[in-house]
Amino acid sequence: MFEQETLKKVFDQFKTNPSQGLSEKEAKERLIANGPNLLPKKKKKTLIGVFFSQMKDVTIYILLAAAVISLVISILKKETDYLDTIIILFVVIVNAVIGTVQEMKAENALAALEKLSAPTCIVRRDGILNEIKAENLVVGDIVILEEGRTIPADLRLIEAINLKAGEASLTGESVPVEKDATFLPIKEVPLGDRKNMAYMSTPVTYGRGEGVVVATGKDTEIGRIAELISAEKDEATPLQKRLADLSKILGILALSVVTLLFIVAIIQKRDVLDMFLTSISLAVAAVPEGLPAVVTIVLSLGVQKMVKVNTIVRKLPSVETLGAVSVICSDKTGTLTQNRMTVVQAYVNNKAADIYGFKKKELDELAIGMSLASNASVDNGVYGDPTEIALVEFANVFEYRKAYLEKEFPRIGELPFDSVRKMMSTLHVVKNHKIIYTKGALDSILKRANRIEINGEIRIIEEADKRAIMQANKAMSDRALRVLALAKHEYNEQEIEEENLIFIGLVGMVDPPRPEAKDAVAKLKKAGIVTIMITGDHVDTAFAIAKELGIAEKATQAMMGEAIDKLAFEELKQKVKSVRVFARVSPENKVQIVKALKANGEIVAMTGDGVNDAPSLKAADIGIAMGITGTDVAKGAADMVLSDDNFASIEKAVEEGRGIYSNIKKTVWFLLSSNFGEVFVMTLAIILGLPVPLVAVQILFVNLITDSLPAVALGADDKDPDIMGDKPRNSKESLFAHGGLHVTIGYGLLIAITTLLAFLYVPVINGGATSLSAIITYFNNNPMALSKAETFAFTVLGVSQLFHMLGMANIRKSAFRLFRPREWLIWFAFVLGLGLQILVTEVPFLTLAFNTVELSITEWLILALISSAPLIVHEIIVLGLFIKNKVQK
Repeated sequence: MFEQETLKKVFDQFKTNPSQGLSEKEAKERLIANGPNLLPKKKKKTLIGVFFSQMKDVTIYILLAAAVISLVISILKKETDYLDTIIILFVVIVNAVIGTVQEMKAENALAALEKLSAPTCIVRRDGILNEIKAENLVVGDIVILEEGRTIPADLRLIEAINLKAGEASLTGESVPVEKDATFLPIKEVPLGDRKNMAYMSTPVTYGRGEGVVVATGKDTEIGRIAELISAEKDEATPLQKRLADLSKILGILALSVVTLLFIVAIIQKRDVLDMFLTSISLAVAAVPEGLPAVVTIVLSLGVQKMVKVNTIVRKLPSVETLGAVSVICSDKTGTLTQNRMTVVQAYVNNKAADIYGFKKKELDELAIGMSLASNASVDNGVYGDPTEIALVEFANVFEYRKAYLEKEFPRIGELPFDSVRKMMSTLHVVKNHKIIYTKGALDSILKRANRIEINGEIRIIEEADKRAIMQANKAMSDRALRVLALAKHEYNEQEIEEENLIFIGLVGMVDPPRPEAKDAVAKLKKAGIVTIMITGDHVDTAFAIAKELGIAEKATQAMMGEAIDKLAFEELKQKVKSVRVFARVSPENKVQIVKALKANGEIVAMTGDGVNDAPSLKAADIGIAMGITGTDVAKGAADMVLSDDNFASIEKAVEEGRGIYSNIKKTVWFLLSSNFGEVFVMTLAIILGLPVPLVAVQILFVNLITDSLPAVALGADDKDPDIMGDKPRNSKESLFAHGGLHVTIGYGLLIAITTLLAFLYVPVINGGATSLSAIITYFNNNPMALSKAETFAFTVLGVSQLFHMLGMANIRKSAFRLFRPREWLIWFAFVLGLGLQILVTEVPFLTLAFNTVELSITEWLILALISSAPLIVHEIIVLGLFIKNKVQK
């Protein structure tokens, strides 16, 4: 670690001379040997690559297999009708296009990291200062630092004159870090405490300095973050895992059905080729071809809902993952806090209180003096060091505008801040005399103050005054406030600022919590979601904010990053169960914490805005970046972005995520009810020796059109208003948990029975057949009757799904609640689905394509009545639940 080595050792190691720098010749040789000062580039996915990556799904594989088999069957039958194959391939392509469009909007995190690199810098080579491209820097180069420039590589500082660097995006430290070239730690210290180091991509906010380059490109701290991002592989979301499991089950089911039918064919001595073709039709029936597209569309609709709660989703599956979150790991600076230093407390006239506890007159001198002694710029806004800005805005609260103050009390001189005096002074003309205002560290000012101003009167400062001041300082420090003192004295050419100061007061400032964050933390806790603060800031500051927000209660719930480094992974897994604040952590520590939580079975969301957050954002189940203050790197590594930087938006997004998952789950139940119904009716008919009630094209139509429209409507349905009262679902929870299997199989059997009854209606009612053998004979002798029976079965299967949709909107409530304007989409799907079903039985060219016959009005009414069975059963079940609840009460 270069921060622990003397400058002589560093110069010797890199064979450089601070007064001359490297020679141009040596610099070129090192550039050739070590490569340019650039971050490693990750190979970007091509559009075609992204498109085909959308097909890496078991369900898609089954669909593609079905398409190939369907094509082979058409060829074997010497048919020119490839409608089945075309429909399946169309679904696969639509699904891939939707996913590709969403993914191509995402920015590459490493590309964003490159943008952070400084484009040019000033170096000393051969004793001459030159401005060169930052990418041409090499280790051993001497770099000149100035206010406003971005540090081009990792440097060991040689000289630091009032030098400050903004490291918020790298460490989470909200205040610029004061640098000290003479600092030499005796042991390894956290990144944020390495005062003799300056890091690539961080801006110089104040002062000037020089440093020797000790690391470039991928070897820098930011380069290590780039490698951490690259090392994290994308994991499947809980929904993707459940759908993959479902696809495997469906695949096994399809193979089992094919095997069963071959056994039946041998037993019944049927034609093996015919039975093979029939079994393929049944395998197609077992697979919900519309499921991938429906889930993708429902997730896309969820994306639009998320936008309404200020959440921009980059990756579609992330929509439902947020609903499963059990732990939210939040960065402090800019996420839970405002990323803006603010004066919140003051001590003046022997009184300590929040600033709004004072009368304006009591704070006149303190507010005016602090603003005048600030170097913040007020041209078209307030700019500068966050601490200086806080002092100006403190005066603004009491209507003392800096622009006005500078006109009334013009600055005519200044003694700048330095790290030795720990003070700065400004000289102003006040009416007919001159006054010096001095602000700085309390210990520096108090030992130089011999007087104190109380309520406008100046007197000798006494020990009791000093004790009261120190007590007020301690109270502010205990709240993790940063304390500054103000003093003044009449200007005297023979007297310097360090003598005879008049103590005025103290201000305590902090990066305050977002006003809405506390309520959001409480709501998340009620929903069973734990909030953990992870920050690079000091532990006292972090714990104070966490306690105020309700994240932590006891100091034992806070832990330092250096303690994490000493723990084994199993020990860390135990620690994360109780620790609620992790402070002074490195980017690697954040990733370790996230992985430990995930190893405990938690679904982890990580929020952040800085470069230091990017690896953990990618490691989490779902990374959430801030849209306004967030760096491009954080946004690139995240799954979603909060457009308003509001932690409270996460709570709303979690609620939407839970609603979306609930909708997807009932959509899956709905779709599979139809598929199981198809499988049951087809299998039962074949075992009984009956003709097949449905042909492949009819099954595809139901699976892709008649089923999918209601499924999308269910997916867009409003969430349950009480959904945040539930605890987070288990990450391993099946899609069929909480009664899903009973609903799916139960309604599947009901749909199968009604479909089979519709199929048998023709031979039994119209043909008078009273036995199984009579029915088979009737169909063999009447091909047109078979076509009508297939049309009856096809119609009931499709229309029963529409009635089933009305019940599935909420399995615990009556469908009569759907007679509301907000449920228009469900009724639209019902009417459209019914219209399409009518078209395929009444339009001549469609009847040919779908092997159907025209139906009379009477037949339609009979079939509609049979098809309403799922809705009738639903209402009976709801009534039973209602009566049961009444009896229990």
